[in-house]
Amino acid sequence: MSSSRTVPSSGGWSTRWRTSSPSRKSRTDMAAKDKTDKAAETSDEAAPSGTKVSTLKVHHLRPAPGAHTRKIRVGRGEGGKRGKTAGRGTKGTKARYQVPAAFEGGQTPIHMRLPKLRGFKNAFRVSYQVVNLDKLSELYPEGGSVTVDDLVSKGAVRSGHKVKVLGTGEVSVKLDVAVDAFSASAKEKIVAAGGTASQI
Repeated sequence: MSSSRTVPSSGGWSTRWRTSSPSRKSRTDMAAKDKTDKAAETSDEAAPSGTKVSTLKVHHLRPAPGAHTRKIRVGRGEGGKRGKTAGRGTKGTKARYQVPAAFEGGQTPIHMRLPKLRGFKNAFRVSYQVVNLDKLSELYPEGGSVTVDDLVSKGAVRSGHKVKVLGTGEVSVKLDVAVDAFSASAKEKIVAAGGTASQI
């Protein structure tokens, strides 16, 4: 009967015999330890005497004080400030579920009351009162000078507004027209009849 017996494994040594060589895992751990010791010795030699060397590691990093605040946990028993009703008071709509800030109590909300998809109003638009050439021919059958004040006095336009002459109709007399704006056709017909078209 053989007197050999098996020794339980411990410390990474081989399970066959206590006197055998270390296992692969143990050899790896020992090599890593030797490497760490050599690195420590090198850093100690490089540092001045009496100086303690410490290595900054990831687990040393911390956020700045006050950068993170703990989340307030409400409704965790009656002992704390925000227990039981969790700061919502008693009963009512706001105590039972979340209500949108824009909720108006059931009436048609503002975003549905306002008109949509209808363009916009141009704040820089210039509006003109229009006078056609046939109207000028009627007011000035003998020709002459035409100004905004003359047109206001004759009731063709209202005062305080810009005037533009358009080219509808024909003119056969000489007119010296001085208004705010002309259409291309109106200007061409006035000049062809011997008159002038000047903007004020």
